[in-house]
Amino acid sequence: MPNQIRDIHSVDDTSYAYIVEQDVTVTPKSGNGLIRVNVYRPKHEDSETLKSPVIVTYGPYGKDIPYKDFHPKSFSEVDSDHRGPHAAWETPDPAFWTKHGYAVVRADERGLGQSPGVLDTMSRGTSEAFFDVVEWAAEQTWSSGKVGLLGISYYAGSQWRVAARQPKGLAAMIPWEGMSDYYRDRCRQGGILSNGFIKFWWDRQVVTNQYGLAGRAARKWGPDTIEGDLSEDELAANRRDQNTDNQENAFRDDSYYASKEYHMGDIKVPVLSVANWGGICLHLRGNVEGWTWAGSDLKYLRFITGRHDLPFYYKEEVEVQRSFLDAFLKGEDQEGWSVKGKLPAVDLVLRKGDVGFNDAKAEQTYTRRTENEWPIARTQYTKFYLSADGKLGRDLSSESQSKLSYKALGTIEKPQLLQFETAPFEAETEITGHVVAHLNVSVGPHANSENLPSDIDLFATLRYISPSGKEVHYTGTAGDPVPLTKGWLRVSLRKTDPDHWKHRPWLPYRNYTSKDVQPVIPGEVYPVDVEIWPTNVVVEAGGKIIFEIASGDTQGAGLFTHMSPVDRSKERLDGINSIHFSSTLSNYVTLPVIPPK
Repeated sequence: MPNQIRDIHSVDDTSYAYIVEQDVTVTPKSGNGLIRVNVYRPKHEDSETLKSPVIVTYGPYGKDIPYKDFHPKSFSEVDSDHRGPHAAWETPDPAFWTKHGYAVVRADERGLGQSPGVLDTMSRGTSEAFFDVVEWAAEQTWSSGKVGLLGISYYAGSQWRVAARQPKGLAAMIPWEGMSDYYRDRCRQGGILSNGFIKFWWDRQVVTNQYGLAGRAARKWGPDTIEGDLSEDELAANRRDQNTDNQENAFRDDSYYASKEYHMGDIKVPVLSVANWGGICLHLRGNVEGWTWAGSDLKYLRFITGRHDLPFYYKEEVEVQRSFLDAFLKGEDQEGWSVKGKLPAVDLVLRKGDVGFNDAKAEQTYTRRTENEWPIARTQYTKFYLSADGKLGRDLSSESQSKLSYKALGTIEKPQLLQFETAPFEAETEITGHVVAHLNVSVGPHANSENLPSDIDLFATLRYISPSGKEVHYTGTAGDPVPLTKGWLRVSLRKTDPDHWKHRPWLPYRNYTSKDVQPVIPGEVYPVDVEIWPTNVVVEAGGKIIFEIASGDTQGAGLFTHMSPVDRSKERLDGINSIHFSSTLSNYVTLPVIPPK
């Protein structure tokens, strides 16, 4: 770095009900740069000898940016117990957790905030530095040696990777709405670049906090960099732009993506994975799959609803967090988390009725039910067949050869899509679990067009229509109205790997490597299986399900759009997409129907 590194570590044990250590330096064992952290410790008569379990977070959003500045509206809605003077976006509030006997270590990721170095979010290097911070926290004189991980979104997604490295002292983790698979969950869903959110996230929440960026204090975006400002050229040289990296790398065997891979089975500590049914475009899949493949003997999967920022701080959810961490970091297990089989492995929230969206109080009317496994063992995987007249039914009708077509490259404002609708359900029916759509598709050129498309991007959506005939919308990640769930597939990446140990009939496995690319020739019909993210709904008697297939993002995508002109170019995709029907070409959606216990 061009600036001389300084040490301005400070301690305040008078202004707050806990001890605050600001800008403590952690030197990574790799010797590459340094990490600055804030430490919040319980205040006690014997504070110097008191040893506390530690909660660690490591991320890009600024350890010193107050929640009230980062997102004022969200902060105003957070439970009052978690609006302390050091509250920060998506992380545990030190005022609350120190009161309950925990130390909190909040680190600025390297290259961000007050931590010098190259900004390279979600990279192997950041995971290695996170590992070092965890081990550092376990070794401090004020630490009991037990470390837990707790945080939302980025602060959850990074937990999976660092836990797989098995740092000394790590005793438990609670990844709250956080992807576990960088490629499939976040960047290239179904092989299609999800560029909309990445750009929004990068521009608003990451590059604005780069180490050395001028004017942060003036913008109320945390303090200015301790060592001073860097020039624009220096800033550019010290960052890897996720927008560029994700656009330039398309496959999991590209070094960019391959460097982020890890084995989920290497995770051995107790896990409480919290998945939000409304996170249908970013985190939901990752929490379910992360829980499924974690190698932990003690692991629990909990489902919630609501916006991604608020449920983490609900009183009842915080008590679940505290109970879990108490069990493994303090040895105080009142519920039985540490006794294998005593508590059900899965805790579901059941979405029945139309309670509206972005209404936390209304969503409290949803009931809960526990299960011993995921997917639920009694699941009846039921095929609902598409027919050329737009119906979605349980019976396969013998159809003459036909096809339904739509234009590719529609927009959310002017979608190009087909919809298939069930008859009203005669009895209440629960659908909970993974969904797959089997389709026979082709592409052809527009009339009088010289462009020959060479691929198809499929965008699938499930919607629920209430008995009154109104579509029911649920709370999405940002509080926006979303349907039941969504799924994606680039047809040139349709190849599955049935021999892979993660391949399941109800969730096909794809490697998404450059070796898996298959041609898409105009006029040829290709049978494909589209992975649709897991979902839950209790279909009331008289309610209906709609299956939608489109050539681009449709209602409910929100910030999570797939509209890169490079990844989704007209040369590649601009044509007429078709679904084919015949006595030998059946199209269906497999829904996970749950019979009553």
